[in-house]
Amino acid sequence: MSIGEAIRHAPNAYVPVPVRIGHTARDIDGVFTWVLEPSEPFAFAPGQFNMLYAHGVGEVPISISGDPNDSSSLHHTIRVVGSVTQALGALEVGHEVGVRGPFGSAWPLAEASGQDVLFVAGGLGLAPLRPAILSVLARRNEFGQVIIIYGARSPADILFRNELERWRGRFDITLEATVDHSGTDWYGPVGVVTRLVAEADIDPEYCLAMLCGPEIMMRFTARELEQRGLDASQIWVSLERSMKCAVGLCGHCQLGGTFVCKDGPVYRYDRVASMLLVRGL
Repeated sequence: MSIGEAIRHAPNAYVPVPVRIGHTARDIDGVFTWVLEPSEPFAFAPGQFNMLYAHGVGEVPISISGDPNDSSSLHHTIRVVGSVTQALGALEVGHEVGVRGPFGSAWPLAEASGQDVLFVAGGLGLAPLRPAILSVLARRNEFGQVIIIYGARSPADILFRNELERWRGRFDITLEATVDHSGTDWYGPVGVVTRLVAEADIDPEYCLAMLCGPEIMMRFTARELEQRGLDASQIWVSLERSMKCAVGLCGHCQLGGTFVCKDGPVYRYDRVASMLLVRGL
């Protein structure tokens, strides 16, 4: 996608549009989700992100975590990690936030049609995958097996716990969750997600995998999937880099010969695998 195409894709590429906060909820410690109420229908593709602007402080890229079939609301799940996200976290229902977007590439749902779909999320990586999961569940008959594997640091760090329980209760998908460490209140698996990936009932010939989470998790998961017989072209990842302009002009998010803001954040793994092995890139 060229810079001109990216700008045309986002009508308000340079100017934040004020959008009202309709609902806010604390998900886990340090993480909250907004439901924004745009004045006009807001369409996006699963995997895309917006730039959220805290007036007088700055803006940050945040993945869209809502249902792409609902253009009347806009969901963002945000971790408080810096001055901008702290300012955003201090806003309440009725306040307005600046929004630019949507930007970036999307999860390959069209390519996944007719295949088994494996979602692997780590920590907050479930938020960018959630729109794709909701899209697949809304068109469940178009896909083969649907497997969701989620890993968190501890039971207290599990994101969207109630929704995960609803998904687990379905008879047409498989959902497995694991934590790195736990106390006596956790009865599920303990360990890294790659252990569950190694045990997943997948047919490597007819499987497409979508991964999102810490980069080291995605690298080891991709390696495990390749050992299971998947080609790197069947694996897709969502990457994070320092984004400032979101349209490929500033160069802050350059990754090799690509810009994560416009060529990503969703990449086919064979296109970035070698670059992810370079420290500091």
